[in-house]
Amino acid sequence: MADLSSLLTQSKNLTSHLSRPDLPSVNLSLDQIEAQSRRLVSRQPGTSTDTDRANYLLAQARVDASALSNSIAHLNTSTTFSPLQPLQDTDVGGYLRHAHEQNLISTIEEGRKETQEEFYRVLEDRTRRDWEAKKKRVFEELGGRVGGDSRALTEMKKSTHGKSSLMQSTATPSLTLQMQNKMMAYDRVITNLNAARMRGISYPIVHSLIDASVAIASDSRSYQMTQNFHILSKITGEPPALPPVEHAGAHILNAPIFERKYARVYLGDPESRDAQALRKQIAKGAREALEEQYWDVLERTVQARPQEARLGGDPSVANRVRAFLLVRYYRNGEWEDRIELFAGKPIWATLFYLVRTGYAQEALSVALEFKQVIDHRERSFVEDFKAWLESLDRKLPKPHRDHIQSTYNSHMLHSSTVDPFKLALYKLMGKLEPTRRSVPLVTTTTEDWLWFQLAMVDETEEGGLRGLADVLLGYGERHFDGPAGQPNSRRGVWAGVLLMCGQFERAVAALWEHQETEIEAVHLAIALAYHGLLRVSSRAETSDLTPLTLSPAAPPSLSLSTLIWRYVRQFVKMDAKEALQYVYCVCLAADQPEVGREQVEGAWELARRIIVLANSGPGWEELVGGFRPDGSRFNGVIEQGAGLLKLENVEQFNDEILVRAARHSEENDRVSEAIKLYNLAGEYDVVVMCLAQALGNTIAQPSTDEKARAIEKTAGDILRHYERMNRAVGKDRDTVVKLLRIREAIEAKNSGKPEVALEIMESTDLIPLNGDVAKITRRAEEFKDLHEALQRNLQTYLPLTMDSLAGVHQKVKASMVADATRQMTLSSIRKKSRSLMIFAGILKYRMSPDVYSYLARLDVEIAL
Repeated sequence: MADLSSLLTQSKNLTSHLSRPDLPSVNLSLDQIEAQSRRLVSRQPGTSTDTDRANYLLAQARVDASALSNSIAHLNTSTTFSPLQPLQDTDVGGYLRHAHEQNLISTIEEGRKETQEEFYRVLEDRTRRDWEAKKKRVFEELGGRVGGDSRALTEMKKSTHGKSSLMQSTATPSLTLQMQNKMMAYDRVITNLNAARMRGISYPIVHSLIDASVAIASDSRSYQMTQNFHILSKITGEPPALPPVEHAGAHILNAPIFERKYARVYLGDPESRDAQALRKQIAKGAREALEEQYWDVLERTVQARPQEARLGGDPSVANRVRAFLLVRYYRNGEWEDRIELFAGKPIWATLFYLVRTGYAQEALSVALEFKQVIDHRERSFVEDFKAWLESLDRKLPKPHRDHIQSTYNSHMLHSSTVDPFKLALYKLMGKLEPTRRSVPLVTTTTEDWLWFQLAMVDETEEGGLRGLADVLLGYGERHFDGPAGQPNSRRGVWAGVLLMCGQFERAVAALWEHQETEIEAVHLAIALAYHGLLRVSSRAETSDLTPLTLSPAAPPSLSLSTLIWRYVRQFVKMDAKEALQYVYCVCLAADQPEVGREQVEGAWELARRIIVLANSGPGWEELVGGFRPDGSRFNGVIEQGAGLLKLENVEQFNDEILVRAARHSEENDRVSEAIKLYNLAGEYDVVVMCLAQALGNTIAQPSTDEKARAIEKTAGDILRHYERMNRAVGKDRDTVVKLLRIREAIEAKNSGKPEVALEIMESTDLIPLNGDVAKITRRAEEFKDLHEALQRNLQTYLPLTMDSLAGVHQKVKASMVADATRQMTLSSIRKKSRSLMIFAGILKYRMSPDVYSYLARLDVEIAL
C-alpha cells in the first residue's frame, strides 16, 4: 500500500511544474478510468462489436484478418507495374517487351472501361425508352396523349389529397390544328385506297402519300418524310398514275398489280433466288431515290449561285454538272488541290457526279469524248467504265475487276494526292475495299455516304444488303437523327436509312417512337403492307410496350393492328367511319402464313370496338345500318366494306360483328345499343328478351332518366315493327307489352289522371280485381310463371294500381254526380281494392313490409 502511495506522489511530482492554479484537478478512481476508457474506445470507428464478430468468424475459418489488414496498410503500389526482374540499362529487348505488355494492359483496361460505360449508357437509354413506351401506352389506354414534356404526368404527380386524378390530367385534347390537317390529308388517301380495293383495281398509295405530304409540308422535317415515301416508291417500282381505263374491265388488262405484289417473296425463304433478287431491287431503288434527290440539290445549287455557276445557254446534263462543280470546288480562280484536270476540266469529278445523279449514259458520253486523254493517264479505264455501266447489276466480270484492283493497288491505295473522285470511281467499278466505307471529299453528307454504300453492295459478297443493314444498325439512330430533343436533330433520317437497307418494320417503329412522326409511321406501315413488304407479328409475340417484335430466331415483325388501333382511337368517337377505313387495312396481311387468320380476326375485333365506342352517337346508324320508316333495312358502312374485312356472307357478318358487338355492349350496360345490334342481326327473340330485362330494370325510374326513356322509345319502335311483321311472338314479347303499359300508367298517374292509369293497369290483366277469391288465388299461384321482369316489379305496379284506385276514389267522392251513381262507383272501387289486398296478401312474402303496410293503409282509406 505504501508503494502505491509513493508511486502516486512521484507521478504528481512529474507534472507539478505544469500545473496551473486556474484549472481544477481531476481525481478519478481506477474503475472510473476504465469506464471512461471503454467509452472513448466505443466512439472510435472500426471498433464496433460487428467488427469483432467478423474477426471472430474469420478466425474460425483460419483467416488472419489482422495480418491481412497490416499487409494492406503497408502495401506499396508504386512497383505494381514494374518488371519482376530489374532491367539493365542496356536491356533494350526487355524494355520493349515490358512496354509492350504495359500497352496491352492499358488497352485492355481502357476497353473494359469503354465497354462498361457503353453498357450503362445503352441500359439507361433502353430503360428510358421502355418507360416512355409504357407511359404512352398507359395514357393511350386512358384516352389521352403524352408529349415529350410530360405535362400530364407532371400534373398527376402534383396532385395531392385526391384533388387531381390521372383522368383529369389527360382530359385536355392535345391534337393541334397542324396535326389535324395532316391526319385529314392522309385520311383521304386511305379512303381512296379502300375504294380501289373494293373495285378490285390497284391504287398508287405511295405516290398519293407523297402528294399528301407535299400538300401539308411546313418545314425541313416534312421534306424528310416526303423523301422517305419517295424512297419507298422507287423500291416498289410503283408508277405515279394508273393507265387510263377506256372501257369496263380494262383495268384488269392495263393496270399493274400492286396489292401484295411482293408478299410471297418477302415472307418466304430469305435465301431463295427470288429473295436475293428482291434485295437487289431494294438497293437499286434506294440508290435511284438518292440519285434523284441529289439532282434536285444540284439544280438548286446552280440556280442559287448563277454567277459562280456560269451555266450559259447549254441546257445539257453534263453542262449543269460542270456548273455545279464550279460552284462547289472552284475558288479564287483555282480548283481544289486534289482535283485532277484534263485540259483544265475536272473529268473525274464530272464522271462521278453524272453517275451520282443517275445519268449513266451522259457519263459514258463524256468518258468517250475524252477517251484519248483519259487512256493516256489510265489505260483501258474507258473500256472498264463502259462495261461497268452496261453490266447487269453493275458488276464487272472477273478480268475487268482484277485489272481495276491491280491499278488501284499500284498507284491509288496509298497515294495522298490522288483525285478522290477517281478513287471513288475505281472503288465503285471494282467494288474494292467494301469495309472502308468513306472517301474524303466524296462521302461528305449522310446521303452521299448511303448512296456509296448501296452502290457497293453485292449480294454475293460481305452479306449483301443484309450485311449493310447490320453495319447501319450498329451505328444506331443517334448517328443519323441526332440526339432526341436537339434543335438540329433530323427526325426521320434514321427511318429512311432503314428503308433503304430493307429493314421496313424497324423503319416504321423508328417513326412511331416519336410523337411528331406517328402519323407518318402508320401510313408508311399501310403502304408497306399493301405492297407486301411488311411482316406482321402474331398475337402471342405482340408486346404492350412497342409494336415491333425482335427475335434472334426470326426476322423483325410489326403488329399492324396494334399500330392502327393506337392511332385511330384518338378520333374514333368523332369520326368512326374514318377509323373503320384504317381497320380495313389490317386485313392486308390476311395472306401471311400462320398469322393471316389472326389478322382477320383482329380486324373484326377492332370493328366491334369501333361500334361500341361510337356509342350511338351521330352517324352510328350510318356505321352499323338501321331500319327505314317503312320497316325496310339499309346497310351500314361496315357491311358495305365486308369484303375488305374478309366476311364472306351476311350470316358471318351478323355473327362476327353485330352479335358479338351487341354482347359486348350488353356486358357494359349499354343495353339500348345492344338491342339495336341484335335487331340488325335478326336475333329477334334475343331482342325482346333484352327489352324485357332492360325495361324491368328501368320501369320504376323517374321520368327524368334519359337512359330509361331511350330504352322505352327503342322498345316501342321495335315492338310496333315486330307486331306488323309478326316476329318474336311469345312470352317475352307479351312481357315487353305489359311493361310498356305499366310505364304508361305511371305517366298517367303522375299527370293527375288516375282513372286512365287504372284503366291501363286493368288492361294488362296482371292483378285480378273482380273480387273472385278462387280466381285471385289461382292467379297468385300462377305468379311464379310470369316473366322475371314482371315478378321483380311487383312492388312497382301493386302500389301504382292502389294509388290509382285511391285517386279515383277521391275524385268520385268530390264529384257532383248523382248519389246512386257515386255510391255504385265507390262500391266498385272498394271491391277492386279488396281484391288487390287479397292478391297482395297471398304474395306478401315477395314484397317488403313497408309496401304491404302502404297498401293496407290505402285500402282502409278507400273502405271508409
